[in-house]
Amino acid sequence: MLKTLRPALLLFAMLSLLTGLAYPLLTTALAQALFPQQANGSLIEKNGQIIGSRLIGQHFSGNQYFWGRPSATSPMAYNAGGSGGSNLGPTNQAQLDAVKANVEQLRKAHPTESGAIPVDLVTASASGLDPDISLAAAYYQMARVAQARGIALAQVHKLVDDHAIAETFGLLGEPRVNVLELNLALDALK
Repeated sequence: MLKTLRPALLLFAMLSLLTGLAYPLLTTALAQALFPQQANGSLIEKNGQIIGSRLIGQHFSGNQYFWGRPSATSPMAYNAGGSGGSNLGPTNQAQLDAVKANVEQLRKAHPTESGAIPVDLVTASASGLDPDISLAAAYYQMARVAQARGIALAQVHKLVDDHAIAETFGLLGEPRVNVLELNLALDALK
């Protein structure tokens, strides 16, 4: 029995060292060497303080800021430890009520906007943590932000366009802006 058990235990130990120690150390070292910003969470610093990540949305509620997508995480919005969507279908009454409430809030905050509200401003994403909004969602909010900050609409429009991110690989997704980076650029104006 020991004759057959010894090779199995030796193979188990070697594979454990290889896949449980060597491989993770190698991939971590390569990631740190080749992609240090991404490997460390794509963190954004301001005045030496970490204020967020390019990959995780944050809640902005003031009229002077662009607002991101609604978050369905719990127990609080944009909780990275509780990532996940609501899993409510498009005909679920709770989903319909949430979208209706979001539409009412946006109509109240943007009384001069008569067009359709971009869908990403009223529905949560699958992760509940999206850091980006579509250009349409940013354009929809520009007048409110310009008025709240007392700056020209053209200046806000240029800022949005300057922070636009093209489709991934030129064909995946749609043009978008990172809400945190855009709001930081707004704060840097004054």
